[in-house]
Amino acid sequence: MAKTPIRQSIEFIGRNGIGEVSRLGLGHKDVIPLWFGESDLVTPDFIRNAAKQALDEGQTFYTFSAGHPRLRQAIVDWTKRHYGLALDIDRVTVPGAAMLAVITALQCTVETGDEVIVISPVWPNIFFAVQAVGGKPVFVRLERAHGGGDWSLNFDALARAVTPRTKAIFCASPGNPTGWVASAEEQKKLLAFARAHGLAILADEVYGQLVYDAPNAPSFLSIAEPDDNVFVINSFSKAWAMTGWRIGWLVGPKRLARPLAQLSTLNNTGATTFAQFGAVAALEQGDDFVREMVRRCARGREIMDQFVRSQNRVTWSKPEGAFYAFIEVDGMKDSLSFAKALVEKARVGVAPGSAFGPETDAENDRYLRLCFAISPDKLETALGRVGEALKSL
Repeated sequence: MAKTPIRQSIEFIGRNGIGEVSRLGLGHKDVIPLWFGESDLVTPDFIRNAAKQALDEGQTFYTFSAGHPRLRQAIVDWTKRHYGLALDIDRVTVPGAAMLAVITALQCTVETGDEVIVISPVWPNIFFAVQAVGGKPVFVRLERAHGGGDWSLNFDALARAVTPRTKAIFCASPGNPTGWVASAEEQKKLLAFARAHGLAILADEVYGQLVYDAPNAPSFLSIAEPDDNVFVINSFSKAWAMTGWRIGWLVGPKRLARPLAQLSTLNNTGATTFAQFGAVAALEQGDDFVREMVRRCARGREIMDQFVRSQNRVTWSKPEGAFYAFIEVDGMKDSLSFAKALVEKARVGVAPGSAFGPETDAENDRYLRLCFAISPDKLETALGRVGEALKSL
């Protein structure tokens, strides 16, 4: 057999169950889509108009690879306003989409064969990204009692997962799909753990503004020193309804300012120029919109809670943050098949629980993820259809 130049880790990246389901109904207007992580709100006018103005002014050329200075300063100012932190602008990089920030952080920490502890259940692109850079994801599952209880991180399980090849811990808080939010004390404990073991922390804080009992979720930026091996990833996609804009940011160790800018150049030549002006408007003018998004999602969360209470086979841990219902369905053993059937028969799109961890994790197959950020009327209609479908499961 002839030698192939293709890396094995690329050839064997797993299937994405969310994509498998969405392909069955994407673009069909009679299908109510709850499979992706986005609301049905169009990006607000003031953001779109800022990008349009930038286009009209000819902002279509290359710009700073680390991000336009105006946007990076807006991120610094926004961080000060919401977290009370004086962030050094040199630590801020805007490489493009938040997934590029994830890839960049992995490129800084992972060499071929290294391991990354991934706190799961987790969005599949994360562990696929670890594989894509040549690493190995090692899953530490959040714990939850069957039939109820909140999600929690077992630090003993985390310690058992560390090996000589471990280089980093990936922690999403608020989490997708669980809605788990790491408390400030848990973050301090996790940072101390990482320092003691010589590990980096890759912190996904994309849903940090979408929490229900506080102004924002705790952030590693509040406790990490400027040169700690901590990479904090954020995005405009969720809180500002900008999923299609593909723009996010990364706050990294200060000593890596130059390498991070260079990696941004290599990966994407920096974020789209005119989109960055829309992002500036989001940060400078968008606080009211974000608050309205939180209220909208809180209403969706209550509708989901009423649905769960009406079902004798469905339980969940009411999420503290993000906008997902990760519901456990008693008796379901193949979430992908059931999710496909929901599209074809009930005309509702959901994400199968099996997508949010390794194929060997049978726990996830008892779950479905539904995004509740859509309009209340659509959500209630969708849940009515799901309820009927569950009767035949």
